[in-house]
Amino acid sequence: MPAQNAKRVVVKLGTGVLTYGVGQLDTGRMRSICKQIAEVKKRGTQVVLVSSGAVGLGMGKLGLKARPKRIGAVQECAAVGQGMLIQTWAELFEPFGTTVAQILVTRDDVDVLARHKAMRDLIDRLLSDGIVPIINENDCISAAELNIKFGDNDVLSALVATLSKADKLMILSTAKGLVDINGTGRIIDTVEKVTPEIRAMARGTTSATAVGGMITKIKAAEIATSSGCEVHIANGSEDGVIPRILEGEKIGTLFLALPKSVSSKKRWLAHFGRTIGKIYVDGGAAKAMRNTGSSLLPAGVKEVSGNFKKGDLVEIIDAENNYVTARGLAEKNSDEIKSFLGAKRGGKKCGHKDVVVHRDNLAIV
Repeated sequence: MPAQNAKRVVVKLGTGVLTYGVGQLDTGRMRSICKQIAEVKKRGTQVVLVSSGAVGLGMGKLGLKARPKRIGAVQECAAVGQGMLIQTWAELFEPFGTTVAQILVTRDDVDVLARHKAMRDLIDRLLSDGIVPIINENDCISAAELNIKFGDNDVLSALVATLSKADKLMILSTAKGLVDINGTGRIIDTVEKVTPEIRAMARGTTSATAVGGMITKIKAAEIATSSGCEVHIANGSEDGVIPRILEGEKIGTLFLALPKSVSSKKRWLAHFGRTIGKIYVDGGAAKAMRNTGSSLLPAGVKEVSGNFKKGDLVEIIDAENNYVTARGLAEKNSDEIKSFLGAKRGGKKCGHKDVVVHRDNLAIV
């Protein structure tokens, strides 16, 4: 969908856009963003805001100069900073007649199907009532060591865009866009598809308060574009950046949405839900699933990792490239699949009915 016709937009704001130092909110820029969002809302565009800044604010309040490495210290900073952040947003939006709502989420809120649907329905209701949802990860209780964090707000914003069926995701930070570091050194204005060459252009961040950098922005672009949502990476300090992008102006880097839309079930399989195990497949099986929508059969399986039951969500990994190519619900438990592998190695053939992951329960990522 062209930017000018976007009906629902997710705007992600990085810590660097919202602050001018550790713990110091740039209220002037935040006020400008509020004005821009109020402007596009009057034109009929619904806006969801994914706002960083809570941990940085907490750091400033607690007198810290660098992001803590201990998860408990990060949780403390988030607990202190989150209330300050939402209060500031509410006060700055008020002169524009805009009500905001805070939604703090953990990974389970998007992975567990019932909670996923409840969050989607809540966002729909808030937007229909003209309210701007302001979403952030609930760092107060998320536990990085248990691998249940989103990792950063770039990925969170892409999952929110996918969940809410947004037409457009704007990732606004201090980055002006994706730089062709291995070529011209210029900003790439359009990316048709995220390829290994595009991923190679990414770098992390050296910010004292932020996490991720361009690496996570490209990952976010992969997630959102695969669900039919176009993504724009741009500098959030540009005057009027939000309405200008919606008007079709070329600012930063545009990642085009993939043309083929997928069902809500396939979106959930591809990007949500916690996987229990891994199935490694050969290149032929990976290609067949990706290009022809085939089910995964025992003949294409090379190895199995983890213990899982029938119906559990698993990752399907292209063993040749060590890259996750799909996710799906297992038709067999891990022991049954391992028995297929043993039979193959003994020279026996498996029947066509012995499906490992059926195509109806499989999604390409």
